[in-house]
Amino acid sequence: MAGAEASGTHNEGFWAAVRESIHGSQRDFTEGSITRAIGVLAVPMVLEMVMESAFAIVNVFWVSRLGAEAVTAVGLTEAMMTIVFTVALGLSMAATAVVARRTGEKNHEAARVAAGQTLLLGAMMSGAISLIGVLFGRQLLDMMASSPVIERVGGGFTTILLGANFSVFFIFVINAVFRGVGDAAVAMRVLWLANAINLVLDPCLIFGLGPFPELGVTGSAISTSVGRGIGVAYQLWLLFRGDGRIRLNLSHLRPRREVLAELWAVALPGMFQYLVATASWVGLVKLVATFGAQVMAGYTVAIRIIMMFLLPSWGLSNAAATLVGQNLGAAKPERAERSVYLAALYNVLFMGVVTAVCVAAAEPILRFFATDASAAGGLMVEWGVRSLRMLSYGNVFYALSMVMVQSFNGAGDTWTPTRINILCHWIIQLPVAWALAHTLGLGATGILYAVVGAESLLAVIATVMFRQGKWKEVKV
Repeated sequence: MAGAEASGTHNEGFWAAVRESIHGSQRDFTEGSITRAIGVLAVPMVLEMVMESAFAIVNVFWVSRLGAEAVTAVGLTEAMMTIVFTVALGLSMAATAVVARRTGEKNHEAARVAAGQTLLLGAMMSGAISLIGVLFGRQLLDMMASSPVIERVGGGFTTILLGANFSVFFIFVINAVFRGVGDAAVAMRVLWLANAINLVLDPCLIFGLGPFPELGVTGSAISTSVGRGIGVAYQLWLLFRGDGRIRLNLSHLRPRREVLAELWAVALPGMFQYLVATASWVGLVKLVATFGAQVMAGYTVAIRIIMMFLLPSWGLSNAAATLVGQNLGAAKPERAERSVYLAALYNVLFMGVVTAVCVAAAEPILRFFATDASAAGGLMVEWGVRSLRMLSYGNVFYALSMVMVQSFNGAGDTWTPTRINILCHWIIQLPVAWALAHTLGLGATGILYAVVGAESLLAVIATVMFRQGKWKEVKV
């Protein structure tokens, strides 16, 4: 009887934490249960990433109906969009680190100023990328694909996504501000709104359903830009008119040289950190593409599926970053460290289950996205299955490395993971991938070996360096 009562109390406590996390919390994350703090922060972050994953996977489901050339155009464009993500994520990690640190110090006005200066930097950076995308989008795709067919099919997709990158950029950056103050539920609602609109518009604009024009793969870019643009408008309304943990006014947008310099000092190595990883990613995509459109299409679908599971895992990593920043601000480095180890444990357990699912059900998962019954379609499925299974063997290492890297970033130590990325991605991953694929004759399979090996090594090195504890001494 007592056991049943204890179980009931435990369940009530669990669901109370879930409700608190979804509805929004005024909890002080530098006090109380660390497990509860991780849950309150991570649940909305995981849910927002689940919606992001759902959109990514539904999008490739619809685009795959247009053929391998369309899927390849999407894959190549997303490789280029990683440059946008690089800049946005670099600025986002600076926003989270500085805003979380000021929040932990209970200096809320300084947190608001940091948020306003982040918006200024974001506007300048996304504007420059938009100009490049509008002027040279088609040429960039043609350079990546070396195929007039792919450029003709996907040129509009590339131009629109790069030209309207502000919608992607600000979704990341402003949500990073919300996470920095501990308002993860708001960030969740923003992404759910944006992606819900994407999910509805995507098939309508791709296939011309109802009153909508049939725009093919270009329609996917328009639906993404519209959905996320509305999400950004909602974010700005919440920042300037909402009643959450942070509220800005126009004075916070007035340039503050010292704050801009502080943000830039954290953001620049953060951008380079992601640039290293994404440049390596672009190189891998280019290398895979040399083995043909079907191999590239299968690889692209497999990567999308992996990302579907890694995005929720990223949510747990972001929770760790917020807890590190706030607890360092509150002068509680030991609590920050315990938070990271717990978040890493939960992430590894989750991705262990994902590994089992992906390895066991790789073929039915891939066939869900492939409707082409021809020999070419069969080759796409074959390579997709091979890619999904092999990449999944590294899932637990991906989970560990994401938490460790984000914890460094949450502390404002963006240089340490940058150096690790240079070693694992540029010095090891790319040369090994080329050697295995061409010198040793393993083809595209060799590239998969290189990816899993390099990412696993990254996780081990990041964990060892985190345990050394120098991140506790970083000042932001």
